[in-house]
Amino acid sequence: MNTLRTAMLLAAMTALFMGVGFLIGGSGGMIIALLFAAGMNLFSYWNADKMVLSMNRAVEVDEKNAPEYYAIVQALAKQAGLPMPKTYLIDSPQPNAFATGRNPENAAVAASTGLLERLSREEVAAVMAHELAHVQHRDTLTMTIVATLAGAISMLGNFAFFFGGSRDNNNPFGFVGVLVAMLVAPFAAMIVQMAVSRTREYEADRRGAEICGQPLWLASALDKIARGAERIPNPDAERNPAMAHLFIINPLSGERMDNLFSTHPSTENRIAALQQMAGAMGGAAPAAPHEAPAPSRPDEAQAGPWGKPSESTPPAEPERAKPNPWGRNPTGPRGAGPKGPWS
Repeated sequence: MNTLRTAMLLAAMTALFMGVGFLIGGSGGMIIALLFAAGMNLFSYWNADKMVLSMNRAVEVDEKNAPEYYAIVQALAKQAGLPMPKTYLIDSPQPNAFATGRNPENAAVAASTGLLERLSREEVAAVMAHELAHVQHRDTLTMTIVATLAGAISMLGNFAFFFGGSRDNNNPFGFVGVLVAMLVAPFAAMIVQMAVSRTREYEADRRGAEICGQPLWLASALDKIARGAERIPNPDAERNPAMAHLFIINPLSGERMDNLFSTHPSTENRIAALQQMAGAMGGAAPAAPHEAPAPSRPDEAQAGPWGKPSESTPPAEPERAKPNPWGRNPTGPRGAGPKGPWS
């Protein structure tokens, strides 16, 4: 099913390329766009993950320079029966995370420094379990290819004014066709949002909760991330809006409605589904959206996915973010960095 979905998505993107090419340069422009799309499809399959990580300025970390963060991902991957993905850190105050890669053997997960600073250890584990669920469901291939091709469609539309509209390009629509092509570009991200089913987020929430064992950890994390994303801009995501659907919560300003054109389901709906799941699992009573869920008594604390019980109730969101535990370099000096924000 995932292979068929990916093939259908690539076919739709290729058709869009050809349509824009026809509006710009007629039949010749359509052929050039087809060749360009074929090259982009092939390039995206092998390199889209690297491009997405690069556009977000993600830095790879390991057990030496981010030991606790790395250990959480490592334990969760083992719990999910997945190969250990490459682990990245994004130097951004906005709490968020995403996964990328064409298959589980070539996957990568990335979290922002804001996520590690503003969420408890349990909540971070739940978020990374959600991203590993995307890897396990092979959503990452579709998401990375979509991000790359949508950016290319936008670029093609931006160049329409300079390369289209001449009398010798066999364009039957003339300058009107060029204007139509230019108008396609701003809606490229919207087309991506419609092409990629938002049900994958619900499925990743469900599977992520199963991996970490605590649906309410993820419910609390989603609420904190959503509120953080509303207040803290993400300049890299704003410059590349076609990447928005990769993140666990929409990193762009605005667009919070659960409608046809949004990249994600509403956070409230996702939290409600996780609360229902927690109730079905016999867990603690659902917490209010702005409360950090925790066991009702210390002796009821359950083992976390890193192999030891949670020692305290997850703290409420601080008024101000703690200082970046890695200083100016988000990964710290290799082999000698501090332990992390939870020690």
